[in-house]
Amino acid sequence: MSVFDPHRNDLAALDAIARRRVLIERQGKDFSSNDYLALGRSPRIAAAVSDAIARGVPIGSGGSRLLRGNDPEHEMLEAEAAAFFGAETALYFSTGYAANAALFATLPQRGDLVVHDALIHASAHEGMRLGRGDSVAAAHNDVTAFEDAIVSWRRGGGRGRPWIAVESLYSMDGDRAPLDELVAVAQRHDGVLLIDEAHATGVFGADGRGLAGAFEGRPDVVTLRTCGKAMGCEGALVCGPAVVRDFLINRARAFIFSTAPSPLMASAARESLRILADEPDRRTALHALVAHAEHVLAPHGVAPTGSQILPLVIGDDAATMRIAAAVQAAGFDIRGIRPPTVPQGTSRLRISLTLNVTEHDITALADALQKARS
Repeated sequence: MSVFDPHRNDLAALDAIARRRVLIERQGKDFSSNDYLALGRSPRIAAAVSDAIARGVPIGSGGSRLLRGNDPEHEMLEAEAAAFFGAETALYFSTGYAANAALFATLPQRGDLVVHDALIHASAHEGMRLGRGDSVAAAHNDVTAFEDAIVSWRRGGGRGRPWIAVESLYSMDGDRAPLDELVAVAQRHDGVLLIDEAHATGVFGADGRGLAGAFEGRPDVVTLRTCGKAMGCEGALVCGPAVVRDFLINRARAFIFSTAPSPLMASAARESLRILADEPDRRTALHALVAHAEHVLAPHGVAPTGSQILPLVIGDDAATMRIAAAVQAAGFDIRGIRPPTVPQGTSRLRISLTLNVTEHDITALADALQKARS
């Protein structure tokens, strides 16, 4: 028996239910990436990186932030990001997954309760699994369910602090969290609201400050803003009170024991923040694409979301992947999304709109979808 037989058996089981994942090279029109503002190939960001190299900024950090890996570019990014988003402080992580996992594994303490939206990202679940507090799911975007969970916990003897965890814009459904009401719930129960702004940063709000911009700077709000989506580079910024930054530096193992992000990527993120402020036409153009897409895709079953994420829920796994393959063969990069990424019975095509496509491309996609489903 090979030592890896259990792993081969697991892969075979995935094959049997057509759930085995494989890596696919990017090809065709971009309807699957999160490069919403098309900054992934921005000449301005490229020039900023070139300038940083000329200034002697190193490619690699050489160590963790606590062991010589802390570069002035990291510090400048964090200061500029805090000022841009309106937070007291910011802390830069190498990825959004690492940042989210660190938040949930570190901030809630023993005796606390995390009430999270049922559709929250896998990285939050990973953090909760590692964390000290208890956790419970609330029905998606149901404010009453969040409050009821806290009240029930208190009645059962819960004496710690409640943490309410949501995404401001959900990555697979494209809908928004009721942030105003959730802020009020957190305030009523002396809780903290954790807001993942991954898919809203750069796309919504004044200067692209996201859907949580109005709440940034509050002592009971912590936000996560990824740099690898609309900002076109890599990493993630945790924004919030200074005590949160200090506590993560001292207690978050994902931060303490990780090699610091590339200082060059911090340079890129700094320039991306400037682009968000300097080039509002990018957001205007993206929202125009969303309006066009909602109009031409609605006859094919795509419900409007008011965001750049438009799911076409098909339901059946096999049918989803068959239609995805047909659309990909027609030259459109759209991926089929199946459980466990989405709930059972809701397999879908996730249509992601970016400035890498045009209205003509979207209209052509509608024609391809009609042929693939006929």
